[in-house]
Amino acid sequence: MSFVDDFVAKIISLEVSLYHSRARLQANSDSEALHDLGIAVRKIRSLLRPLRNMPEVAALNQAASEVGRLTTPTRDLEVIIDELQKTGYPRQAMSRNATLTEQYRKIAVSPVLDKLFGELDRWPELFRTAERAGELTDVKRQIQKALKKRINQLIAGLRDKHFDRHELRISVKNARYLTDAFPASSPLKNKSRAELKSVQASLGSWHDHHQWCLRVESERDLLEIAPYWQVASEQALADAELKLASLLYHLEKDMAKFKG
Repeated sequence: MSFVDDFVAKIISLEVSLYHSRARLQANSDSEALHDLGIAVRKIRSLLRPLRNMPEVAALNQAASEVGRLTTPTRDLEVIIDELQKTGYPRQAMSRNATLTEQYRKIAVSPVLDKLFGELDRWPELFRTAERAGELTDVKRQIQKALKKRINQLIAGLRDKHFDRHELRISVKNARYLTDAFPASSPLKNKSRAELKSVQASLGSWHDHHQWCLRVESERDLLEIAPYWQVASEQALADAELKLASLLYHLEKDMAKFKG
């Protein structure tokens, strides 16, 4: 299978996953439907990212981005509800859980999601037309260039001790997701990939707890929990900081050996 064939097959497979997740959302059949839909959208965006400026890709990339923005508030609500349930605050969890079913329904029938499916349906032929016109002959090099750029951006952030940790979290996430999308083209070895995942988890926990603390300003029933979240946020950030030097070392080592 050629690189382009494999690329198209991955997008089509993710489209199938999206249809399945939407059906589960419509039926409200399980608690993981929105999460799985979000993962599929994120994987589509990661695959498209290095090529997003191509006319044949731009519309699909934009449609996927819009679905991401649509679903993020509901996914954030799911996450905080799960946190409240696990930490013994059922009253606060239940008061928020009541709105989820309606939010699922709105997402499932949203024109924004319909637009993404429409773009997914027409995209393969557009991409194949570009291939026949010889516009994809350099696609692997474009992807390798995008990977190197993302990883070098992350390395620069890691070298700067004053680099904003919110931006660093996004940089870690982007480098990891792009590597996951194109593992054969990435310069990163298994150790670097494992450390990326670990740092992302710690920075993600820090970010989540930080955001929950901010919600207290408008959601006063969370006031009693905020001190615990503040401590957890600080611990997660401290854990991430301990991992950054090792991550930097392994990223620099892999990039120095990369000949792509």
